[in-house]
Amino acid sequence: MNKNLILIQCNDKVGLVALIARVLTNHNLNITAMREFVDEVENQFFARIECIGSSFNENNLLAELSSDLPDSARISINPKSSKRIAVLVTKEYHCLGDALIRNHFRTLDAEICCVAGNYDTLKDITTRFDIPFYHVSHENKTKQEFETELKEVLNKKNPDYIVLAKFMRILSPEFIADFEGKIINIHHSFLPAFIGASPYRRAFERGVKLIGATAHFVTNDLDEGPIIVQQTIPVNHTFSVSDMVVAGKEIEKSVLSKAMQLVFQDRVFRSGNKTIIFE
Repeated sequence: MNKNLILIQCNDKVGLVALIARVLTNHNLNITAMREFVDEVENQFFARIECIGSSFNENNLLAELSSDLPDSARISINPKSSKRIAVLVTKEYHCLGDALIRNHFRTLDAEICCVAGNYDTLKDITTRFDIPFYHVSHENKTKQEFETELKEVLNKKNPDYIVLAKFMRILSPEFIADFEGKIINIHHSFLPAFIGASPYRRAFERGVKLIGATAHFVTNDLDEGPIIVQQTIPVNHTFSVSDMVVAGKEIEKSVLSKAMQLVFQDRVFRSGNKTIIFE
């Protein structure tokens, strides 16, 4: 028996679970795990269904589900299990290094197809793992020129997702629109606190007792996209800014790794500016 994965997002109505179960039964599919949730505010239904069965036609199943579910239902049957990802970097190595090691040992649930940086600082570590590195400098270029060159690289590699691993450039609305829902960022703060640059220094100046990191989807609102994973650790008056930075880097790696795992395993749905996550 083959294992199958079905993802559904649609308007909510009475009897959806029973309807889905009936359709899958008609196609000789046995449900082994099903997680569902209703966002009552948005009137949205979400389901992640694992099932087994081999004697079914995916196109026929998709057609029947589309016919029976509410209009404009988003249905995905057996999405690509191994995603291709491009990683964008600047100079900080910790998140990239962690991703490269996980990719090398096949624990990333994805394949890094390339790394691109606006500096060439991280070229050496990238090529040591036999991953192509592209230096796309932003210097002496307009934002549009820089992003056009960057998009040329990305479009050639055709990634399923783009991971901003400490990529310290604000992307334009036009760039984000070209990769809508495909860009994941790690922000060195427990959002919504300390949006933007230098959050550790601002946290130090504020005398906070917790610092953290947030992985989120990128939207046009700076650091305000749908949150995927967050984590915090306690700090106190003995922590300097540099102490916070060191501690924060460990959280950033952990949070980004967890977020990538959830997204690449198709466990994350977006609902407005929130996420529904089936762990």
